[in-house]
Amino acid sequence: MNASVFTGGPQPAMLQGRLRASVCFLCVLLPWINPFASGPSSSIDPWLFSALCAAAVCAIQPAARLSLPLVAAFAGLCAWAFVKSGPAPEVAALAGACVLVLLAASASSAGRHRQEFVRALALGWLLAAAISTAIALCQYFSVGEQLAPWVNLSSSNEAFANLRQRNQFASLTVIGMASLFWLHPGAMRKWIACAAIAWLAVGDAATTSRTGLAQMLMLGVVAWLWPGPRRERMLLWGVGVAAYVAAALALPAALEWATGMPGNRIWERVASVESCSSRTVLWSNVLHLVAQRPWAGWGWGELDYAHFMTPYPGARFCDILDNAHNLPLHLAVELGVPAALLVCAGAAWAVLRARPWNESDPARQMAWAVLAVLAVHSLLEYPLWYGPFQMALGLAVGLLWSHGERASPAGAMGRAVAPVLALCTIACCAYAAWDYRRVSQIYLAPEARSPGYREDPLPAIRKSVLFRNQAKFAELTITSLTHDNAQWVYDNSRELLHYSPEPRVIEKLLESAVVLHREGEIVDVLARYRVAFPDAHEKWAKDFRK
Repeated sequence: MNASVFTGGPQPAMLQGRLRASVCFLCVLLPWINPFASGPSSSIDPWLFSALCAAAVCAIQPAARLSLPLVAAFAGLCAWAFVKSGPAPEVAALAGACVLVLLAASASSAGRHRQEFVRALALGWLLAAAISTAIALCQYFSVGEQLAPWVNLSSSNEAFANLRQRNQFASLTVIGMASLFWLHPGAMRKWIACAAIAWLAVGDAATTSRTGLAQMLMLGVVAWLWPGPRRERMLLWGVGVAAYVAAALALPAALEWATGMPGNRIWERVASVESCSSRTVLWSNVLHLVAQRPWAGWGWGELDYAHFMTPYPGARFCDILDNAHNLPLHLAVELGVPAALLVCAGAAWAVLRARPWNESDPARQMAWAVLAVLAVHSLLEYPLWYGPFQMALGLAVGLLWSHGERASPAGAMGRAVAPVLALCTIACCAYAAWDYRRVSQIYLAPEARSPGYREDPLPAIRKSVLFRNQAKFAELTITSLTHDNAQWVYDNSRELLHYSPEPRVIEKLLESAVVLHREGEIVDVLARYRVAFPDAHEKWAKDFRK
């Protein structure tokens, strides 16, 4: 007889399973809808929060063996980046991203054969997409201001939820649709599933994201190809497509009727060609940079400097370029073509070996669909630079680690690795959050700073290790140039060109070189400034001559 008959309630193991599932659900959901992102680097707070959530999920899951090939691949990637760039903050960020993915993958691998874990994962993604759609529509119709600070403000009726980028929100809506394919047959009534996918499709349409449209079409292809309840999946996807088309037609008209402002239309974006800011120009510039240093690349985090300092034979991308907007290209330009080929070949081998087109398990189908969404997005932008997407990558990979009926048991050492790694991650995140908070003080008005930083935050922020570039940038831009500090300004502006080659840094370098009578050393910088930022250069040149 069931023990719960005598105890009057569920067994402890059942309660423990429900508690784990609830924690996993919240940790999957919250990084996507977290509204808080403070300056100077708006991706830091969301990443730290995502890392804490991944560590929490990992800490409460039963131990499972880590995938040694994945660990080796990440270790090799970080080691090569360290060889190229040394102990730079960008290399530390890469290592942190790899740890976050491994934490999420370890947790997902440990729970992949427990129905409550997979359900928590799918529900977390689905609810994150549904809530984000509500937030995005508030932004679209300019009613998000009343919900601040829980809803990020949008200045031009852009729908991006709390992810702050349209393409990122569009990817989340399609991840939510993929989770619906798993939930619908056994855990959700048909009319609820149809309403849910229609709601997510409206959110996708509100973004006018070409990436989101491509991902939705891709989802239809895999829904038709995979074994299983193909008819139900295609019906669900068809409802989503119909809702997307209806929303794409109705939303701009509704916006104009409600606010008097014209809305963007997806067909206009598909047909648009954006001159110097288009991806065609961007990718041609990156290919030119790859050709300059094909074997070892420019170094991790050096793309913006390389773009600024390099003249191009044709059109030039007219902004600071810190990412290639294509993952293989980015690896090639910063780490070299051999490293990029090795990573891409390894990923392709793993996919071909797994044969996802023959996948029949619904949970693994969901994981493959999430990876496909991330792959499409990574060919056009850089979602894997952000915490929620790194966590999604790890969770999806963890679901795919084993084909067996049970998770591979971990030995005594294996049982200790995940909790220790999770605790170390939490400790590192706590230090990083404290370090980032003190550096951010100088970017605030004195009255908005913490009491200990109101008078002079510079002595404190100079001690920063993880965010020393942000600290040096702040100090450089607020320091007036004199004969006494000209050498310091020159040295730091030279260094900060590798962090942010923008007019404020370039002008400090040029002016300090003049004071030091070292004009000959910065002729190339002056020439690049004139080409890269013609308007800013013209204004600076007029003011400087005065």
